[in-house]
Amino acid sequence: MGLHVLIVDDDLINRKLLQAILKRNSKVETITEAVNGEDAMAKVEANSQIDLILLDIFMPILDGIDFLRIIRNNRNFSHVPIVILSTDDTRKAEALDLGANSFLRKPIREEEITETINAWS
Repeated sequence: MGLHVLIVDDDLINRKLLQAILKRNSKVETITEAVNGEDAMAKVEANSQIDLILLDIFMPILDGIDFLRIIRNNRNFSHVPIVILSTDDTRKAEALDLGANSFLRKPIREEEITETINAWS
């Protein structure tokens, strides 16, 4: 059984790039996209099979840090690995302190995503 990955990013180009990379990975079974943290919460609550979340920090409505706070306080989702994706390191320590499992700097390279998937599959 493959991984069910949720991509959370308000930038369409970033989501499509991540989706293209993930589709080439044989360990990934399904890919779901969310445009902000609020959308991501709805998708996580509707799909208990999410195995990995790739989360942007800077988004409208509900940003990645607030999403992380909420999801890590919910026992139903506290086990799901979350990888932060960001263009800078300014909130890296905060994200990791709140329970992010990893941090990757944008632009994301295919090798980095592959290593991350291998680590969590």
